[in-house]
Amino acid sequence: MTTRTESQPDAEQLLEVFKALANPVRLQVLRWLREPERHFFNEQSPVDRAIADPVEVGVCVSHLQEKLGLAQSTVSAYMASLQRAGLVRATRVGKWTHYKRDEARIAEFVAVLGHTL
Repeated sequence: MTTRTESQPDAEQLLEVFKALANPVRLQVLRWLREPERHFFNEQSPVDRAIADPVEVGVCVSHLQEKLGLAQSTVSAYMASLQRAGLVRATRVGKWTHYKRDEARIAEFVAVLGHTL
């Protein structure tokens, strides 16, 4: 029997990833977060509206809400699901929560899938 290392995800963690990615909106948000400046801060939505660097700190829930056209509670629930799955990290800046992809964890999950499927 193989024992799980601290950095290797177990079956339960993998299921959390699959659940999070099964929702098309959450999957789209994860794609957008790969290039936050391109998807959230352009002519219609300039970078100066951000209170923190979207590349370093992440994208504020209010920007996600605006782009998705969904209620803040729905966006927060979606982001919590992505965070539980280990796909994003949350950072508080004042009263605002910013989300950024966790590239190391995403790469880890991709590698595990490549070895287990």
